[in-house]
Amino acid sequence: MAMKNIPTVDLTPFFREGYEDERRKIVESITKACTEYGFFQIVNHGVPFDLTSGALQLAKAFFESPNEAKLKYCPLPNAPVPAGYNKKPNPSYEFNEFLIMLPPGSHFNIFPPNPPQFREVMEELFSQFLKIGMVVESILSECLGLPPSVLKEFNDDRNWDFLIALFYLPATETERIGANSHKDVSCFTIVLQDEVEGLEVQKDGEWILIVPQPGALVVNIGDALQVLSNDKFKSPSHRVLRPNGRSRNSFAFFYSLSGDKWIEPLPHFTKEIAEKPKYRPFLYKEYLQLRKENKCKHVSRLEDEITISHYAIPEE
Repeated sequence: MAMKNIPTVDLTPFFREGYEDERRKIVESITKACTEYGFFQIVNHGVPFDLTSGALQLAKAFFESPNEAKLKYCPLPNAPVPAGYNKKPNPSYEFNEFLIMLPPGSHFNIFPPNPPQFREVMEELFSQFLKIGMVVESILSECLGLPPSVLKEFNDDRNWDFLIALFYLPATETERIGANSHKDVSCFTIVLQDEVEGLEVQKDGEWILIVPQPGALVVNIGDALQVLSNDKFKSPSHRVLRPNGRSRNSFAFFYSLSGDKWIEPLPHFTKEIAEKPKYRPFLYKEYLQLRKENKCKHVSRLEDEITISHYAIPEE
């Protein structure tokens, strides 16, 4: 594992009037981070620290409760999205338990009464992640050199965003993997991790640790933005290693596209600059379904895994 530092940026200037020079420097720093790593961390982002720390504590309390209690909150039968408690049987994820949350008010949501305030805190966390997600989207749009509001107007349906609480048991003598190497399908993902290390990004064949920082949020580029930007920003491979002697919990908020959206490289990165598109148009939910089916097959070889390259246009 390489000992390099993923850039951390202070978003304070984006919440105050003026500070144009500081904003430009931040945009440059994030652009460089997205180009080199596909990952960066943000601080002073506006999400209250007492909310994030409280959410981590509540999630940990839920995941450490007896199995029979947790199993009462499994997804509803035949629900289109598995909202609720899940314990993955896949050998690669057998120690990865997680709770999926859809937008507040969704009738698919399932919340346990214990620990107390679980629903209230999770819904507030979702709302806060949605707010900072819109800020990050605006910054990334500027990083890509797009006219104001292009990404916002293209991606105006927030009903496909979701939040997952993740829990990893300590490593065993024979297994450390918590989540295998993968790329996210979202436009981008916002991650809240506790103080326990484990999240890593791959760059040039090396694994780089995303060192947890108090109050920081991690942002990484997803497949959808890779396609829209015609590979200007790429979705990075990342994984989670389970720590020794300690459990680890985190939240991942997926800032996504509407499943009914047809997706292809934006004209700003193709026609307007005389570049050929690198991906053919496709329905976003089709890709989500292919990824879901692929995961259910428990694919073990990377070459058999379906990725966004499935839609890539072969080079002439």
